Amino acid sequence: MRFMSTRDPELSAGFADALSQGLAPDGGLYVPQVWPRLAPEAFGAAEDLAAVGTRLLEPFAAGDVLAASLGDILTEAFDFPAPVVALPRERLSILELFHGPTAAFKDFGARFLAASLGRLRRGASRPLTILVATSGDTGGAVAAAFHGRAGIEVGVLFPKGLVSPTQERQLTCWGGNVRSFAVRGTFDDCQRLVKQAFMDRGLRAGRELSSANSINLGRLLPQAVYYAAASLAIWRRHGEPASFIIPSGNLGNSVACVWARKAGLPIRDVLLAHNANRTVPDYLATGEWRPRPSIATLASAMDVGNPSNMERLRALYPRLDELRSAVSACTVDDAAIRERIRSGYRQMGQIWCPHTATAAEAYERLPEALRESRRWVLVATAHPAKFREIIEPLIGREVPVPESLARLFARPSAYQEIEAELASLARALEDRPA
Repeated sequence: MRFMSTRDPELSAGFADALSQGLAPDGGLYVPQVWPRLAPEAFGAAEDLAAVGTRLLEPFAAGDVLAASLGDILTEAFDFPAPVVALPRERLSILELFHGPTAAFKDFGARFLAASLGRLRRGASRPLTILVATSGDTGGAVAAAFHGRAGIEVGVLFPKGLVSPTQERQLTCWGGNVRSFAVRGTFDDCQRLVKQAFMDRGLRAGRELSSANSINLGRLLPQAVYYAAASLAIWRRHGEPASFIIPSGNLGNSVACVWARKAGLPIRDVLLAHNANRTVPDYLATGEWRPRPSIATLASAMDVGNPSNMERLRALYPRLDELRSAVSACTVDDAAIRERIRSGYRQMGQIWCPHTATAAEAYERLPEALRESRRWVLVATAHPAKFREIIEPLIGREVPVPESLARLFARPSAYQEIEAELASLARALEDRPA
């Protein structure tokens, strides 16, 4: 299997090289040159994430140096569950993706990438520098996954003052081979800096760079695994395909679902639930791609005005009518998010983070006939304890903190502030603390 750049099909790489590079040399994103087709029967009786993932990803890693290690990588990375839980509404479930070490769906891809790169870096002559831009959860998951791994350094870039206090703690509590940079700007500025770093010859000449954002194939493909496992569980139980409502920001999680469906999994509708950052819903409505500065919202991990993975969606569906048939999208403002958090707890006993509440609100806005004719799955992307400051006043009770988060809260925090410009990032990377 080869993976080609979204910008130049002549530029291609194998599985391991695409993971190591993060971004194609021309700035494009890697996508499969060909698509495997895996019917539900191809998975046999596989149910757990590692077994389903091994079968799903085998064709993508075929012939690669990592192919023989794929099962071990997935077993190491996916040592926590992603349960599909029925809700007290007919034909509605929730996919809980917050049972990993940092209580967010980003743990799946980050741990897979860390386990893969850890194997690839054995015996390397110089360290690999991982740069990751985060609007909240990605940085914490990447930091946890790579912390203490020999031969790998991590730089986490987050927008100063624009993540929740709990998220900031997760981004800045590591030390060692993980350094945190508070950028005086927005998430889009952080993402731009990472892309500029990859294209800067001076920075690349002095170090090996890779990315752990969802622009990296090694983050995105493993996220397709939980969509495969969830859709198989619903298919086996009900004989119907699953339809997913996904809280969406940079679109990596959404593309993972679309890719799982493209590979043959029983997935029907894919609804992208956005907050007030409505670049994608507006594009689907008008046909005009108009990125814009991001807006700060309660669902901060989705505050993205120029989502990178739209490039992958448009590569897969180059015509607008094809893309509109493949996905739909809506936008939910903060007032509706607050009310959905309240009503979700009041009506169903559910405590939802703002991102999951965005998906729940999108479900409630569906026409009744559409709700009744699909097996809908809300994608719960983060544990509500990561947003206690928002949620507790709305539901009138404390949000229980999982043990994994409690351990992180006990660690000391440190970060370095930088300007939203490449020169500032370059100086910070060179200024290694003793």
